[in-house]
Amino acid sequence: MTTHERNLQLFIRIIGTSALLALPCVALPYASMDAVHQWLGMGRLPAEPVVGYLARSTSALYAMLGGLLWLVSFDLRRNHLVLCYLGGVFISFGMILFVVDLVEGLPLFWRLGEGPLDAAFGIVILWLSYRIGQDSQSASAK
Repeated sequence: MTTHERNLQLFIRIIGTSALLALPCVALPYASMDAVHQWLGMGRLPAEPVVGYLARSTSALYAMLGGLLWLVSFDLRRNHLVLCYLGGVFISFGMILFVVDLVEGLPLFWRLGEGPLDAAFGIVILWLSYRIGQDSQSASAK
């Protein structure tokens, strides 16, 4: 395993583990979600059913992404195309989230910490995937 492969494997496993941490939030009681919302300085969390649905389904999707990242990490060369897709999706998703966070008036720490960070994750995934591809070509040329 090359240095680029080890770095990418570690990187996507860290992101995957972070995403998997959202799983318990699927079952988080409304009072706890409201407490976190207020702690973040965003006032009371609306109690309408769609708010709970969106919070819980988003948590479930993040956990599914975390599982996918871990699964892909076990065979980086075989999953090269998936990694390129995920890198591009992370970049696009990050840009979309930045605009959504801006339009919705989320706090500055949120706007800078969510979308740009996701886009940066995508850039790192694409860059390391590209480097792994270069490593493979170099090895086969020898």
